[in-house]
Amino acid sequence: MTDLLLPILFFFVALIYSSVGLGGGSAYTALMAIFGISYQVIPTTSLFLNLIVTFIGMIHFWKNGHGRLNLILPFLVTSIPMAYLGGSFAMPELMFKILLLATLILVLVRIYIINDLKIAIQLNGIKKWIFILSLGGVLGFIAGTVGIGGGIYLVPLIIMFGLGTEKEAAAAGSMFIWVISLVGVIARTQIGTFDPQFIIPLAIAVLIGGFGGSYLGAVKFDAKTIQKVMGGVIIIAIVFLIKGIL
Repeated sequence: MTDLLLPILFFFVALIYSSVGLGGGSAYTALMAIFGISYQVIPTTSLFLNLIVTFIGMIHFWKNGHGRLNLILPFLVTSIPMAYLGGSFAMPELMFKILLLATLILVLVRIYIINDLKIAIQLNGIKKWIFILSLGGVLGFIAGTVGIGGGIYLVPLIIMFGLGTEKEAAAAGSMFIWVISLVGVIARTQIGTFDPQFIIPLAIAVLIGGFGGSYLGAVKFDAKTIQKVMGGVIIIAIVFLIKGIL
């Protein structure tokens, strides 16, 4: 049942998340936690699927003129080494579950609260660079350890702090997730957590979903409401994680 149901669910996740420039790592991770997939396989699988979905998104968003290298490159300065460090760390299962639980709670805050905040904060000078470098490092470490690419946090914060438009933020998010997911996959493969037999069917599913979603997002589709519905999956995963920890 898991072999059949997971690819179907992942297809719809890719369709939804790619439409706003995201990889869907938070939802992939949540679903695998619900289905009881090994904690060692979850991050590598999520990161690998992020690579597929966000690559498609990058093509569509950047082809439509929304990409800005000067926006995304500063975030990568600290995120790349931290993603590699996080991916190389052989984390105990209990620590992984606690970190994943905290990360998914923050995802819910992003989906239901930050997404609706109508505030704008302007950063200048040293404050701007401290924010960018710190955020890049934190998101890179989260990606390497639990498999959530970080774009789900990065995109609204770029908009909130006046660093780019919605489409520019989506384009930056897709490139950010792709780069640190690649780094994370490389690091985690070196510690032997890559399972091709498990990943390939899921990769095919998100490839198809990612093509459809990223095209609709770059052209005419807004998936914010559907993304809030996906928050329900994350809530279920949180319940399962709490039960596993206790």
